[in-house]
Amino acid sequence: MLKFILRRVGASVLVLLGASVLMYILVINSGDPLADFRESNDPRAAAQMRSRIAAMGLENPWYERYWDWLKGVGGCFTGQCDLGNSVNGTSVLALTEQAAGSTLRLVTLATLLAIVLGVGLGILTAIRQYSAFDYTVTFGAFLFFALPVFWAAVLLKEFGAIRYNNWIAEGQYAPGTILVIAAVLALALAGLLGGSRRRRLLTGAATFVFVAAVMFVFNMIDWYRNPSFGLVMVVLTSAGAAVLVTALVSGLKNRKALYASLTTVAVGAVIYLVLAIAGVLAEPTWLLLAGLFVLALAISVGIGYFMGGYAKKQVMMITGITGTITSLMVVVDQLIAHWASFLGLKSRPISTIGAETPQFGGGFWESALDKGAQLLLPTLLLALISVATHSRYTRASMLEVMGQDYVRTARSKGLSEREVIVKHAFRNALIPITTIVAFDFAALIGGAVITERVFGWKGMGQLFQQGLNATDPNPVMAFFLVTGVAAVTMNLLADIAYASLDPRIRR
Repeated sequence: MLKFILRRVGASVLVLLGASVLMYILVINSGDPLADFRESNDPRAAAQMRSRIAAMGLENPWYERYWDWLKGVGGCFTGQCDLGNSVNGTSVLALTEQAAGSTLRLVTLATLLAIVLGVGLGILTAIRQYSAFDYTVTFGAFLFFALPVFWAAVLLKEFGAIRYNNWIAEGQYAPGTILVIAAVLALALAGLLGGSRRRRLLTGAATFVFVAAVMFVFNMIDWYRNPSFGLVMVVLTSAGAAVLVTALVSGLKNRKALYASLTTVAVGAVIYLVLAIAGVLAEPTWLLLAGLFVLALAISVGIGYFMGGYAKKQVMMITGITGTITSLMVVVDQLIAHWASFLGLKSRPISTIGAETPQFGGGFWESALDKGAQLLLPTLLLALISVATHSRYTRASMLEVMGQDYVRTARSKGLSEREVIVKHAFRNALIPITTIVAFDFAALIGGAVITERVFGWKGMGQLFQQGLNATDPNPVMAFFLVTGVAAVTMNLLADIAYASLDPRIRR
C-alpha cells in the first residue's frame, strides 16, 4: 500500500508542476497589466507604471517570474510561505487564506449534504426501480442538473430569501397552503415506503393528517417566530436516529448494538442537561464546541467498545454515528432556542449578499444563526446540483451490482435484504461513486465562481476573477494552487479508497 501511495503522490506532483507552468503562461498572456495606466491622462501615470513594472517584475522573462513564484510556494514547506503581492500591494497569502476559508465553509457543507442526500436517493431509487418514487427523483435530478446556475440562484433569492422574509414577518401559513404541503409530503412518503396499495394509502393518509395537524398547531402557538425544541425532542430525535442507524448497519436483532446506541443517546442527554445547568452553552466559543464534540465522540466510541461484545468495531461505528447525531441535535436545539432573539435583531433573516451581516450585534448563537442564514442559499444551490449527479451515478452503479451473480447467491442463502444491499451490493458499488464524490469536491472549490458572484461571496471565485481581470498572475496562481492541490488530494484519496474497496487495484 505504501508503494502504491508514493507512486500516486509522485505522479500528482509532476501533474501539478506541469499544470502550474501552463497556467502561468496563459495568465500573463491573457491581457495587459498596465492597460489602466496606458489609457490614463493622469501626469503621475508614468511613475505609477514604472512602480508596477518593478513590483510585478515585468522587466524579467516569464520563466524568472515563474521561478520566483515557485520558490515562494516552496517556502510553505519551511514555514516561510510567500505567494507574492497583488497589483494593489496586498499580500496574496492573506487574501488566499481569507478566500479559501470562505469557500471551504461553503463547499464542505454543500458536499456533505450532496453525498448524504444523493447517495441515499440513489440507493432508494435503485431498490424501487421504475416506481413512482424512482420516476419522481429521476425527473428532479435531470431538472436540477439542467438548470443554469445563475438562473437557479436568482430563483432561490426570490423565493428563499425575499418572499420568505416577507412571510416571516407574520409567520403564519394559510389553511390552503398547509393542506397542499401535507398532501405533497404524504405522496412523497407513500412513494418512498412503497408496498401494497392499501399500505401506501394508509401511509399517505397518516402522513397527511399528522403534518396538517402539526402545522395548524404551529400556527396557533406562533411556533415559526418563537420556536422551541427542548431536551425531550433532542432525546426522541436522537433515539430515532439511533434505531435507524442500528437497523441499517447491523440490524435490530443485534441487541448489543441497539442497547449501546440508545445508551449513547441517554448519556448525551445527561451531559447536555449538566452543561445547560452549568451555563456552559450560554455563550460558548467555536473552540469550546469543537472540544465538546471530540469529547462526545470519544465517549460514544467508548460506549461501543465496552458494550459491543463480539462485534466491537461495528458497534463502535454505530455509537460514533449516534453520538455525532446527538451532538448535532444539541446544537440545533440551541439555535432554535435563540431564533426569536435573532429575529429581534434582524427582522429579515435571510440575506442575499455577503457571508455575514456587517456589525451584527448579537451573541454567539445569534451570530451563528446570521452566518448560517447567509450560508443557506449558496449551499443549497451547490448541493442541489451535486445531488442530481450523485443520485444518478449511485442508482446506475447499484443497479449494475445488484444484477451480479454474487448478489443473487447472497439472496439464495437466505440473507435479509438489508444485508444483501448494505454488506454486498453497496460496498461494491462504491468505487464509481467514490470517483464522482472526490472530483465533485475539487470541482466545487474551483467552480463556484458564478455562485459566489451572484451571492456576493468573497471566496476563491472572486479571487480568481479579480486576478484575471487585472492580468495579475499571483492571485490566479494562488487560486490554482488551492484548487489544484484539492483536486490532486481528492484524487489521491479516491485511489486509496479504491485500494481499500478492491485490493486488486493495489497491484
